[in-house]
Amino acid sequence: MRLLVVNPNTTRSMTATIADAAMRVVGRDTEILGVTSSMGPVSIEGYYDEVFAVPGLLLELAKAPALGVDAAVIACFDDTGLDAARAFCDIPVIGLCEAAVSATAFIAQKFTIVTTMERSRLPLEHLVHRYGMSARCNVRAADIPVLSLEDPASNARERLRQEIALALKEDRAEAIILGCAGMADLTTELRAEFGIPVVDGVAAAVKQAESLVSMGLSTAKSGAYAKPVAKPYHGLLEAFRPDRMTA
Repeated sequence: MRLLVVNPNTTRSMTATIADAAMRVVGRDTEILGVTSSMGPVSIEGYYDEVFAVPGLLLELAKAPALGVDAAVIACFDDTGLDAARAFCDIPVIGLCEAAVSATAFIAQKFTIVTTMERSRLPLEHLVHRYGMSARCNVRAADIPVLSLEDPASNARERLRQEIALALKEDRAEAIILGCAGMADLTTELRAEFGIPVVDGVAAAVKQAESLVSMGLSTAKSGAYAKPVAKPYHGLLEAFRPDRMTA
């Protein structure tokens, strides 16, 4: 089985963290192809960044048939471009937030997502509501820039720990979801430190992708995820017209 894991921002070091987290949990017969978007923002922090990350994401997904992959994972916790990607691709496409909250619901009644920036909190609350988990899942922001997680000189990881401690005390959280793909390398140490389940969206998503492929399932094409209608696109987006893109 081959899984395409797309980092929809353009920071290659984050892709390496994501790919490593994925490879630690998949089966021995599963191959992870971690790729970085070639265009767009260096990190995705809010609605504006998210919009401009989608074209680069779709360009990487367009390579899926040639790569012979069985499913794809969008490695951003905002589930960036997820619906567009599912309409574009025949193979299953998994988002981190949807996979993480679904997995955590099996092991805890109350849980909290701890994300990076405050501007990302409300979009994640909207996703949690969409996925039917509002009564069980709270969302907190440690108010740390995404790329600061890679800077040893910053206090980003300490602020993340502080927010987790508040979630346990104030939210009565029984489990924590790490709300950023750049946190994927922290799962093991945070589990040991806090003594509770800590769920990484990358791991949850690749395991869900494996499951769907093993069950022989693909994306439904009779309704909302039907192939895009062929029509002209103009200006800078001309190359993205559906009849010129393949997946």
